Amino acid sequence: MPRPPKCRRVGFLPDVTVFKPQGVPLRELEEEVLTVEELEAIRLKDLEGLQQEECAEIMQISRPTFQRDLTSAREKIARALVEGRAIRIEGGNYRVAMRKFKCRACDHDFQVPFGTGGCGIEMTCPKCGGGNVQRTDHKGHGFGNMPWGRHGGRRNQS
Repeated sequence: MPRPPKCRRVGFLPDVTVFKPQGVPLRELEEEVLTVEELEAIRLKDLEGLQQEECAEIMQISRPTFQRDLTSAREKIARALVEGRAIRIEGGNYRVAMRKFKCRACDHDFQVPFGTGGCGIEMTCPKCGGGNVQRTDHKGHGFGNMPWGRHGGRRNQS
């Protein structure tokens, strides 16, 4: 029995999920299906310009697995461009990376997917509706000079 595929971590979900040649109805086109993790591999390597090791670490997979996803994605995109096929982005084995926040008014911790919400300043707490929200790290610590954050409210004395 083969080993189940490892779930890939992706940083965003695309708003546009279909690309097609102009002037041809979609129903008349063959499609190449690009998985969400293949798109993420393209985004990290080709758009962000990261090294393969960095990309693999971000997606929480091995470097050879990242290379297979990247190669598959590039092959599908090339085939679609050369043969005039549509590209549909869907499916795969992934989970969306989450950003963590804390409400300073009610101490409620919550998460939102990357690419949604803001930096905390313009967000409201889903529990109390308060606007005093701060982004936190994976251990629940605030960033910067928050009283409950890493620096304990200390300011530089320069």
